[in-house]
Amino acid sequence: MSELEKIGLFSGLLAEEMQSLEQTAEIRAYEPRDVIFQEGDPGDGIYVVVEGVVQVSTLVSETERRVLTRVEPGDFFGEMAILDDRPRSATAQADSGVKVYFLHRDDLLKILEHSPKLSVSLLREFSLRLRDFNRKYVEESLQAERLTLVGRFARSIVHDFKNPLNIIGLAAEIAGMESSSAELRQSAQQRIGKQVARLSNMINELLEFTRGSQSSSVLAPVKYAGYVDSVIEDLRSDLADKDVELEVGDVPDVSTLIDQRRVVHVFYNLINNAVDVLNEGGKITVRFLVEDGFVVTEVEDSGHGIAPEIMNKVFEAFATHGKAQGTGLGLAICKKIVEDHKGFIDARNSEAGGAIFSFRLPICS
Repeated sequence: MSELEKIGLFSGLLAEEMQSLEQTAEIRAYEPRDVIFQEGDPGDGIYVVVEGVVQVSTLVSETERRVLTRVEPGDFFGEMAILDDRPRSATAQADSGVKVYFLHRDDLLKILEHSPKLSVSLLREFSLRLRDFNRKYVEESLQAERLTLVGRFARSIVHDFKNPLNIIGLAAEIAGMESSSAELRQSAQQRIGKQVARLSNMINELLEFTRGSQSSSVLAPVKYAGYVDSVIEDLRSDLADKDVELEVGDVPDVSTLIDQRRVVHVFYNLINNAVDVLNEGGKITVRFLVEDGFVVTEVEDSGHGIAPEIMNKVFEAFATHGKAQGTGLGLAICKKIVEDHKGFIDARNSEAGGAIFSFRLPICS
C-alpha cells in the first residue's frame, strides 16, 4: 500500500484514480522550523503530511501570531487553495523534520473532474473542518467575553473599594501616632469600624447583584430625616479632602420602610460618582421632596451631564456616563437596591448641564 492510500481522504479512490494521483504528487521534505508557505503566497496546491508535524498559524495583530492547528501524519493542509485559488491566509511551518506530498491545484482539479468519490470526500472534510473551526471560534469568543467581563468587574470593585480603604489607612495612621490623644484614637477606631462595615456591605451587594434574584432585605420603618443626616455626616467626612461643595436641602419629616444597610450604598454610589466627574472641582446638590406617596431624593452635580448616546443605558451593568474611572456597575447595583425596596430610580440632565440622579422610596404611615 502506498503512502497516499493510507490517507483517509483518498482511501475510497479506484485503483486508476489512485495511480493518477500518485503520478502527479510531488514528495517534499522540510527541516525543523522551515516555512512551507506563508500568508500572501500563491494558493497553488494541497499538502498531505506523511511524517512529522506542521504548525499552521496566522497573524492576529502586528506583533502577535496565533497557532490555528497542528497537522499530523495522515492529515492535510492548504486545502482552501483548491476552492478559491487565492493567496494563502496563514503560514505553515515544519515543527520537526517533515515529509509531505504536494498535490498541485491544477492536477488535483483534473482528477476531481473524473472522481465523484474524491469530490464528495473533499467536501465532507471541508464541512467537518468548517464545523470544527466554528465551534472553536464560538468557544474562544465566549471565553474572551467572559475574561473581559471579569476584568471590568474587577476594575469596578477596585474603584469602589478605594475610598473606604483610603479612609481606613488614614484613620489607622492617626490611631498609631504617639502624639494622638485618646479622643483622636477613639474617633479613628470608630471610622475604621464604619468603613469595614461599609466594605462588608459592598461585598454583600456585589454577591446579591451577581445572583440576579430579589434580595431578602430586612425592612423596618425609619425616620428618613434622621437616617439621611447620619449618612450625610459620614459622607462629608469622606469628602473633606475633595475640592467639591456638598449642599444638602431639608429632609421631609416622613418614615419609609427600608433596609438601612443597603440604602446607604445608594447614597455613597450616587455622591461618589458625582465626585468622580467633578475632578476639577464643583458642586453637588442633594434635594428631597414628597410626591405621590414616595420620598424623592435627587443628587445633582455641576458637571457636563450624561452623554445622549448612553442616557438610556446608565443603569446597565458596566455602562459608564463619562467618568474617568469605574465601569458603571455601581449604578446597576443602585437600581437593584431601589427596586428591591419597591422604588424607582432614573437619570436626566439638568437645564444647567449637569447630571441628576433621582430615586424614590415608598413612604410608610
